[in-house]
Amino acid sequence: MLAATQRLRRSSDFAAAIRGGRRAGRGTVVVHLLIEEPVQASAARAGFVVSKAVGNAVVRNKVRRRLRHLVRHRLDDLPGGSTLVVRALPPSAEASFDTLADDLDGALAAARRPRRPR
Repeated sequence: MLAATQRLRRSSDFAAAIRGGRRAGRGTVVVHLLIEEPVQASAARAGFVVSKAVGNAVVRNKVRRRLRHLVRHRLDDLPGGSTLVVRALPPSAEASFDTLADDLDGALAAARRPRRPR
C-alpha cells in the first residue's frame, strides 16, 4: 500500500503528468514521469491507470496491486516533487511479476534519461 502522501487522487494531477511529463513504454506498461521544480519538492507521488481493455475487475485489481507493490520501492529513487503515472497495457494481465518489474524499470530508466536533440 502507498502512503496517502504518495498517491495521486485528483484527475488534474493525472492530466498534468500525462500532458507535461516524459513518456516511455515497454511491453506491459507505459510510464508518464513529470519532475517538478525543486522549490515545490514534496514526496514523489504515483497513480495508476488500468483500463477495461486489461481485463475484468478481478484482473484489473490484481494488476493494480502488483504495480503498486513494485512502484512503492521505486518512489524513493525519484526526485522530490515527481509525479508518476503508470498505465497498464493489456499484456500486463498475463505477465509475470518479474516481467512487470523489468518493464517498469526499463520504462522508468527511459523516462529519466535526458532527451537527445533532433
